[in-house]
Parts: sequence; structure tokens; C-alpha cells
Amino acid sequence: MRKDIFACGVLLACMVWGPCTQAAPTNDESVAMFKQMAEVLRHPRCMNCHTFTDFPRQGDDRHRHVQMVMRGPNNSGFPTLQCSACHQTTNVADGAVPGAPNWHLAPLSMGWEGLSDNALCRVLKDTRKNGGKSIDALVHHMTDDPLVQWAWSSGGRVSPPLAQAEFHRIVQRWAETGAACPR
Repeated sequence: MRKDIFACGVLLACMVWGPCTQAAPTNDESVAMFKQMAEVLRHPRCMNCHTFTDFPRQGDDRHRHVQMVMRGPNNSGFPTLQCSACHQTTNVADGAVPGAPNWHLAPLSMGWEGLSDNALCRVLKDTRKNGGKSIDALVHHMTDDPLVQWAWSSGGRVSPPLAQAEFHRIVQRWAETGAACPR
């Protein structure tokens, strides 16, 4: 009842004083932050592991993994050739074999190849696909997880298009402004 009275009062005021525009909260900043994040998420350092294939990709050209490693049941290779057989907790001295703790492929549900900004954002936020991660957990994953942070210490490979600290700032701001997805 009170909402109806308020709505009638607003309508009457608009009729008497002229057109009314309702200031709707916008999510423009959040969408802008996600679009910058997407530039990094689509970089080979992320896409090589966030693939829809049953094998990892390598290099800036995203070629099939030379050692013919396969995804395996736990996204870390088959028992006969686990990712950790070559990928240690740090890059090897010459940088030829990259390394970070818990080296593995992202689950198939987190593949990003060919997705629009909207679809990428929805997959990223979907707890049924992202390992049950809340927005706060996604921020933590993208700003603190050593495997993700490896992208900026990749042993001579091309780094993502944003500096690490800038990416962290953008991810945090995206979350603070509502974690909106582009349309």
C-alpha cells in the first residue's frame, strides 16, 4: 500500500514539475574493469591452461604441448605423466620449463576459448563451473594464487598486457563495484 502511494506521489510530481528521470545505479565501472581483466584472461599465459582441449597448450602461439601430455582425470596429467614430473614449484634455471606450486590445467568447465566477454564473465562467476569460488575467492585466486601469479614471472615468455599490480587493482575494483558482466 505504501509503495503505491509513493509511486502515485512520484507520478504526480513528475506531471506537475516536468519529466522525471530516475537515477539508476550503473555498473559501468564494473563492466569496464571486467573488460580490462578479460584482456589478461585471454592472454596465452592463462588460455594455455584454460582450454577446452584434453591437453595443455604451450607458448605464445598456443601450440599443443610438445611432450603430448594429456589432461587426465584430475587435470594434472595421467599417472604415467603428471604435470609435476616436469613443472616444479619454480621455473627451472634457464626458464625453459615453467614452474609454480600445484601446476595443472583448469577444469574443462573453466575453458575460455572463443567466449564473448559476457560468456567469459558468467563462466568465471558460476560456482558450479569455477570450483565453488565466491567473488572473494576469485579475487584471491587471481591476485594471490602462485600458479596465476606465475604469468608475470614466466621465464622470458611474453607477459600479460597489464602489469601484475594493475591487474590486481582492476580485479579488486571489479569485485568492489559489483562484479558485473558485460552485456
